[in-house]
Amino acid sequence: MAAANTKELETKVRDRLVQLYKQTPCMPIMVRIAWHDAGTYDVNTNTGGVNGSVRFDVEQKHKANAGLKVALDLLAPIKKDFPEISYADLFQLASVVAIEYAGGPKIPFRMGRKDAEGPEKCPEEGRLPDAEHKLPQLRKIFYRMGLNDKELTVLSGGHTLGRAHKDRSGYEGPWTKNPLVFDNSYFVEILKEKPDPELLRLASDLALLEDPNTRKLVEEYAANKDLFFEDYAQAHKKLSELGAVWVQ
Repeated sequence: MAAANTKELETKVRDRLVQLYKQTPCMPIMVRIAWHDAGTYDVNTNTGGVNGSVRFDVEQKHKANAGLKVALDLLAPIKKDFPEISYADLFQLASVVAIEYAGGPKIPFRMGRKDAEGPEKCPEEGRLPDAEHKLPQLRKIFYRMGLNDKELTVLSGGHTLGRAHKDRSGYEGPWTKNPLVFDNSYFVEILKEKPDPELLRLASDLALLEDPNTRKLVEEYAANKDLFFEDYAQAHKKLSELGAVWVQ
């Protein structure tokens, strides 16, 4: 697809996504589906990652992906109207637009990810982070993805958007007071010595405070939203391209 046509397609799909978010504030689940497509990447075997495989039933049935059919159903009319966009691009673009729409940073975006053609490309279950993971387990997963401690910490700040659902994760509640606003309040909340009883703090959130290096980043992001946005945009771009096979 020519560059001009690709840009035009991206613009049209962005417009449709904004319309969707105005009608249905589903931004958090769009960030989640993009994360779960990307977060399976293994830098050692070059498997998993952003190939749209999360759309297949076999991957949908992974415990970590409970509830993602909601996102697929919401995106289906857009995919039908713009069949030339890959699922891999659609999931990542939906996430980027969701974060921008919720007041977050502008994230650089590149079109052209190829889709996995069949479910045989789905990774095995167990590659994604879990709510009960402590820092050593989180590091093992993020390092396997080719990400570092800074990226682990800043991407955790994406929990500023959305809430946990009992029927999906076994947990209930938002991480912040305004779960449809993308800001740095996630870091502010997890640092509080007296946590708000109505807000969620998982083991994987508190894990960021276990190590002086990740804790220092949490403190910096809690104090400086602009710094968080700058670092988040870079890390999210990297996440959104993990394992991508690009159209030539």
